[in-house]
This record gives sequence, C-alpha cells and structure tokens, in this order.
Amino acid sequence: MDKFVLNIIHRPEMVPEYSATVTGQGKEEDIGDQGLLTESLDIFKTQQRIAHENGLKVTIQMTYGSLYNEEAIELAKHDHEAYGDEISLSLLGLPCDEFREKYHTKDFCIWMFSMEDKKAIVDDIFELFYDRFGFYPESTGSYYLDAPLINYIKEKYPMVKCAIATCWEEGPKAYHTCNNSWYTLFDGGPWAPWIPSKQNTHAPAANEEEDSGIVAIPHLSRDLIACYDGNGSNFGTHPQNVLRGMIYDTKTWEYPYLYNLIDQYRSLEKYNNGYAYNMMFVGPGWMNKMGRWESPYELLVKSYTDGCRYYAKLKEEGQLVDMTMSEFADYYREKKHYTEPECALWRDILYGSDKQLFWYCDPYMRACVNMDQGGAIVDLRPYAAKIDWPVGIGTPHVEDASYPFLIQEKYRAGYFTHYAGEGTIRSAKLSHNGEEVDLALCRTKAHFSQEGDTRILTLDPVTIEFADMSVTLQTKEYFEEGSGAIKIERNIIEMSDPTAEVSLNEYMVACYGTTEYPEDMSGITLRAEGDEPQEIIYGYRCREAYIVGATEVSANIPAITTKVSMTASDATAEGYIKEGYAFSPMFTLGYRKNITDKEVFATWLNLEKGN
Repeated sequence: MDKFVLNIIHRPEMVPEYSATVTGQGKEEDIGDQGLLTESLDIFKTQQRIAHENGLKVTIQMTYGSLYNEEAIELAKHDHEAYGDEISLSLLGLPCDEFREKYHTKDFCIWMFSMEDKKAIVDDIFELFYDRFGFYPESTGSYYLDAPLINYIKEKYPMVKCAIATCWEEGPKAYHTCNNSWYTLFDGGPWAPWIPSKQNTHAPAANEEEDSGIVAIPHLSRDLIACYDGNGSNFGTHPQNVLRGMIYDTKTWEYPYLYNLIDQYRSLEKYNNGYAYNMMFVGPGWMNKMGRWESPYELLVKSYTDGCRYYAKLKEEGQLVDMTMSEFADYYREKKHYTEPECALWRDILYGSDKQLFWYCDPYMRACVNMDQGGAIVDLRPYAAKIDWPVGIGTPHVEDASYPFLIQEKYRAGYFTHYAGEGTIRSAKLSHNGEEVDLALCRTKAHFSQEGDTRILTLDPVTIEFADMSVTLQTKEYFEEGSGAIKIERNIIEMSDPTAEVSLNEYMVACYGTTEYPEDMSGITLRAEGDEPQEIIYGYRCREAYIVGATEVSANIPAITTKVSMTASDATAEGYIKEGYAFSPMFTLGYRKNITDKEVFATWLNLEKGN
C-alpha cells in the first residue's frame, strides 16, 4: 500500500468571489477597494500559516490580481524558500482592475472566453508570472480547462505538467441550488486524478498519442454519493464545504463527517492497487471576517485548522505524504498506466443508509452502478468517443462543458418515472406467468475483487417471489481493463420449482444529453444484426424489431459520435431494438432468453466511437 497522497492548494485571490459581495454589501462595486485587498491577503497569510504550522506543503496558485501585488509576490517567494511550497499559476481569480481595464469584460471563467481571448489571456498571465518570478509555472488550473486550451498551454509552455481541470458533477444540480445562477456546467468527468486526452478534457487518454501532456486533478475531492444525489458544493473534503452543507454540531463545532469523508478517500486504495488521493483547494473567500455559510469567522478558521491537523496526524503516523502539484504529476506518471481504471466502491456516510455506489472510470467510459437498484447502471458516459465538444464564446456550447451521457438517472428519471414512458437505466427484468419484476427494485450489496486486469463486482443474491414460485439470482459485473465493455452475468442459484422456466430480459434504456432537457433524437440508427438484419432510423414512432439469435443490437448516435451495443453469451437469445416517442424520447436495446435452474446468462454492454 502506498501512502495516502495529499495536495493542498491555496490561491491569493485579491478579489475573492465571495468576500467581494459580503464585504462590499450596501456599497457600489469597487473591486479595487483597499480594505477588500488587505483582508484577502490577510486570509491567505492565515491559510498559509495554518498549513505550515502543521508541517504541510502547499501549492500557491498565483492569480492575475496577485501578480500586481508586491506583498503577495514576496509572500510566495518566501514560502517557496522556507517551506518548499510550489509557486503555481491559477486561471481563476481573473477579476481585478487591471484585467477589466485590459479586456473590457466581467467574464472570469477562462473556458467561457473565445479561443482567441483564451490564448491572449494565457499568454498575458504566463508572461506576467515569468516577469515576477523569473521562471514559468509547472502547474496551473481553473474550475475547468477545455481540451483546446490545455493543448495550447502545453504547446506554448511545455514545462506545465499538472492542472486542476474540472470540478466533479458541477452541473444542473449545482445550477439549481445556486438559484439558477451558476452558469458553469461540467458534469461527467473523473472524480480523481487522470491524464486528459487531447480530444476532450473529461475523457482520459488511452495511449501516448492521445496524451495531452499533463496530469489533471479535480477541483475538489467530493462525497461520491451525497454529491451525486445533491449539490456537490456541500459535500467535499474542503472543511468549509462541510460548513456550507451544515453538516456539523452547532453547539460543539465538531464535524465528524469531515474526517469520515477523508477516511473514505483513504480507503479507495483497496480498489486501486494501493493508491489513494485527496485534495483541498482553498481561496480566501472562504474565511471572510464577516462570516460565511451561516458560520462565524472563528468557526471558519477552526474548521480549516482542524482539517490541517487531521492531515498532520496522518502524516506523523506515516500514513500520508503531502506533495506539490508538480511533484504529484511525476508520482502519478510513475504509479499509473493509461488504461488503468479508477474505481470507488462508495458507501453512504452522511445519511445513515446502507446505500452503495460503484464508480468506474477509464479511457473508454465512466460508469456508476447502484446497489440500491439491484446493481443497475445509472450513469454512463461514453469516453470511447472522445467527443469533440468545444466550449466558450463562439462555439455551440458557451457555458455547457459537460461530457454527454447515455444513461443518467438524475436527469433522465432512471427506473422510477412519474407518469409514462421510461427513464435511462441498464437493468434486467424477470417474468413468469404474467408477472414481471425488475431487478432495479431489489436492493443488494456489492463486493469488489480483481483478477488480472478485470475488476469484478459480486452482488449478494436476491430472491424474487412470484405467485407460485421463487427465484434466487446472483449478479456479477466485470469491467475488463482496456475493453470498453461491461459484462453482466446472471446466475440462477435456485428455483423453488427446479422444472420451471422464467424469462430474463436484459435491457438498456438510453438517450443522450447533458441536462434534464431532451435532445433531438432524429438520425439515431438502431440495428439488430443477424440472419435478417433489422434497422430503425429514429423518428419518434414507437417501432420495434426483434431477431432470434441476434449477434448484436446497437445504436449509433451521430450527435455524440458514439456507438453503443449489446451482445449475448447465448447465440439463441432474442435481441431487440425499440424506438421511443416524443413524451419518452429514449431508445432501448436488449436481449430476452428463457432460463432455468442453475443456468448462467451473460451480456456485454460495449462502447466505441461511432460515425
């Protein structure tokens, strides 16, 4: 087992996004206000002091505004010499008088600018950094960095080896919990460090040719259940995320959830060949002197101090190693190979339920398996397509940088729908004498194992009760590294009537999109391959086609250059394709087979780049 790896990142924002609105309450906007600048620098000093008192190394990400502040520059130089902190460069923190005077805009999200402006800003701030420090930074970052921008940075400034490149599940859920005002949508990326491909930041590189040249880290380490189900900004290992989520004792100012969350990240070494990672990315706005998130300044400071103390304790015990961003990039390159997946069997530590999710991420897919829904796949992103998705002014996606999904239970209903039609899910149904039960209704638990390059989820058996008999079934799900496929195996362990037959329907309901709102499904081609191939060009007409002995059922989705297919272990199984309708704009792929006691039937879900 490796030591638990920690990145702590501070940025001296001179105009913190939160402090500016609180400190300036009741005044006309003045982002050059000296009181605000002084307070911001004082908070940065406090954060640095707390980390260093606990023996922790920091990456200091200088902002545009801080490069015009002599004190901030001298502080960074001092802490680099005294504590080994890395002086880095943030593409956050652009707002300041100098930036607005030069670019004549209030935009501050680097990925939202036009490509021409992105390049100009990068050149401006990198050269400004060099002028102040005499060298170029080895790491950078933002909430999100799109692939063309990463490619430009790496080409122009090849010494950059690490970047904060996305914020996990920062999409419609975050938008809605910010009063529909947080126009930063980037769902669908990895939750842990990865090497982004040249084609799309979210999708990890499969080989050296696709390698963008940097190691990417997430903006925050977040709770992989609570964040997925709700607003991620409330559930992260940044202590003041936990305060914002009100997950602490208001009388004692204690927050066991924070330590449990850090420990669950430590536990991920069990699923990743001994490797586990956590990061904490902090700007001054979190420690506003007037308080924040219904918390007084004293609690804000206490939470950050306690968080650093916990990391220091782990370090003293020899369980943790703190690294700068560039140090981590070197470590990651040595530790991981391109097709090696990131896995997380995550359990609920907040609400007291027994819920488990399994997350899997590699260069071909990101998938989420929900044990509360019988091991159904409830989120699926087709990384194999390496979708070309330009973002920013002048592109089709000014704000929406998300990686499109094929399955997403939060935005496309999942199994539980309100009225009619179907939601997106990959599950199975058992039928017998006119009764039908979906495995998505059968809660279970999963156990992780690894055989060679295959990660295996073995689910506890479930028993389905029909009127005249019962069936006990076990599911195993296989994620074979580098294959772009998920094998799902159903094993009939026992039937109360060993002579009976039940019908097994393995199905996938899917669509594509990045938000709750439907996309145009026209032009999707559904095919069932076999002796007499069947094809449906999507037209919202509820058509279906079936082939006994189908060798493959598939959907080709030109809008996201993705082909998704299913294949089966039994050549006699019936494959089928279904077209949806306007109220339920989905498509369905599946296989049906009659199975008996002790029988095993497997299907594969396959992802590849489409036409």
